[in-house]
Amino acid sequence: MAEIVLKDIVKRFGDLIAVNNLSLNIKDKEFLVLLGPSGCGKTTTLRCISGLETPDEGKIFIDGEDVTIRRASRRDIAFVFQLYALYPHMTVYGNITYPLINQRYSKEKIKKEVDRVVEILKIKHILNKKPRELSGGDMQRVALGRAIVRRPKAFLLDEPIGTLDAKFREEMRTELKKLHVDIGATTVYVTHDQVDAMSMGDSIAIMNFGVLQQVGTPNEIYTNPKNLFVANFIGSPGMNFINCNPAMDSSGKLVLRPLLIDTFIPIPDRIQKIILDKKEEEKELVLGVRPEDVMLSMKKGENYIETKVFVVETAGSYNIIDIKLGSDIVRVRTLPTIAPKIGETVYIGVDMKRISIFNKKDGNSIM
Repeated sequence: MAEIVLKDIVKRFGDLIAVNNLSLNIKDKEFLVLLGPSGCGKTTTLRCISGLETPDEGKIFIDGEDVTIRRASRRDIAFVFQLYALYPHMTVYGNITYPLINQRYSKEKIKKEVDRVVEILKIKHILNKKPRELSGGDMQRVALGRAIVRRPKAFLLDEPIGTLDAKFREEMRTELKKLHVDIGATTVYVTHDQVDAMSMGDSIAIMNFGVLQQVGTPNEIYTNPKNLFVANFIGSPGMNFINCNPAMDSSGKLVLRPLLIDTFIPIPDRIQKIILDKKEEEKELVLGVRPEDVMLSMKKGENYIETKVFVVETAGSYNIIDIKLGSDIVRVRTLPTIAPKIGETVYIGVDMKRISIFNKKDGNSIM
């Protein structure tokens, strides 16, 4: 397979900069997910890798070779589109064998490769059917089969399960990850769905407005977001943000005071040191905390803040409790057995081992 390296890629469409100075290393046999909202540049990036678009600036290397201006057909890359792009007049067998026939494989080689793909994807029972006779899930399997049958250096997948319903999406996530492990391919997968990204990716590269925001493992992205955009985009619900001003308490320790509320949030010594060392103590800060890291109690506890329930959302296996804290809404994820009434007084605390702190002005993490 192959390592894919992007160096300072810029792609413009008129006045629009779709990809802005993107550098990214995709390791051999890695499953990397390009994640971001619609219009963030992830599909354009994928098309540049494939050769369907040529970057205006920068270089693209596949397996150490500069392929920046090389035609798509000469990059040894397989591209799977969201809408399958199957030939409607051909059977499943015809669709899968087409790239091999086009490359003049022998009949024996074609049979060997098709048998391999059919076994991997479990599609022997539909080989004689045409696309119009298939379900969405089966069409996606055929599209994948056509891609992997010729053993390319890398697979590029552009939201391949985006049109499937929830149940099929869950099944296909498992199948795609298993397929990646089985064939050991370098895979670049584009999606706007964070569940796809978190469940399948070895690494996630998050983009916004054409700019790479952060690259890391799913756990790194979730627990240590580099900025407010990543913190909010990853997680369902996203991270809570509490606007605060640093201040000194009566003992001379640095604390955070939420805006429009007469209370303070004590912070660990290590975080106090970070704030002071980076000279952030005179700036507006944002305390970030995941909904599952906010503790809700019906009784007052040490370092718990009194507040009232704003909204209660039930989700079966858990509840989301919205509370008002000064100028901010804080969302708390609780067990389904915890369901206070709207307007009821409750108390919240924060797991200080799992917080993030951001500079409000530039949105970047200071930790």
